[in-house]
Amino acid sequence: MKNKSSLVRFDWAIKRLLRQKSNFVVLEGLLSTLLGENVIIVRILESEGNNGLGQKLEADIEAQIEDVLAENSKGELVIIEVQNNRELDYFHRMLYGTSKAVTEYIHEGEKYGTIKKIYSVNIIYFDLGQGKDYVYHGKTQFKGI
Repeated sequence: MKNKSSLVRFDWAIKRLLRQKSNFVVLEGLLSTLLGENVIIVRILESEGNNGLGQKLEADIEAQIEDVLAENSKGELVIIEVQNNRELDYFHRMLYGTSKAVTEYIHEGEKYGTIKKIYSVNIIYFDLGQGKDYVYHGKTQFKGI
């Protein structure tokens, strides 16, 4: 019987292997397939969530907001998070991570029209309870009434 810790898990791969420039092609392929457009990773950005410091959402919960924060060739941000443990309010966590990226990458006095588009890619190992699909695309739409 193999020891569970001896297997290479995707969260380990994304944190260690896919952050290396020589392996960007693998990450680009994954994101291009998921987003339905050609994605070229320009760089992996360092942030509180992915530089080893981690963040505390609450005193008793230690959680990294993103595993990888990348910038594509259009200057858009791509947040990639792998979540192994079930979290009932995961949609709120996705919203928090995306909102935090917005506030970190807009500077004081800058016009709101300069806010970069942000993609949030979440690979989770539990059921979201929203259907039987494996891949979901969500977006915010504003429609007049």
